[in-house]
Amino acid sequence: MSSAHRKSREFNSDYILKHPEDFEDLLAIAFGLEDKNHHKACWILELVLESKLEWIDDYLDVFCKILPLYKQDGAVRSISKICLFLSQKHIGELKNDRVYLRSKHIRVITETCFDWMIGQTKVASKVYAMRALFEFGKIKKTVYPELKNIIEKDFSLHTAAYKIATKDILKRMK
Repeated sequence: MSSAHRKSREFNSDYILKHPEDFEDLLAIAFGLEDKNHHKACWILELVLESKLEWIDDYLDVFCKILPLYKQDGAVRSISKICLFLSQKHIGELKNDRVYLRSKHIRVITETCFDWMIGQTKVASKVYAMRALFEFGKIKKTVYPELKNIIEKDFSLHTAAYKIATKDILKRMK
């Protein structure tokens, strides 16, 4: 499958990008939470979707159904980054008067990102979740007050990297 080394993840994502017929197999592993390698598939999926986000379009319902169930740190980190990609694309499409995500997708992604923010999730995942929530806050007025509350409450408990990200988000929310 893959190791955590960037070179290995890139090798595998390049393979999928060159063989799109294998994308569904990658999804099956990434979405198969009982698979001991699902987190490794999530690492690869993140890199694939960074280049070809539209490949997930037909699977958004399944993605959102499984989204709240991710618990493994390595998987959550990659999946939270995918949530950021989705939020950015949705906001970008709205600027062109197009809708990308349906309201049920936004609801699940938002709720899951908030869960990651308040849970025992690793810092990188929290930062991606925070950035996704920031994007959705541009269209959902209830997001910013709740996000601000969580950030301010947890600020002193986290690393310097988290604090830098939160300062940036707080500044941009004004």
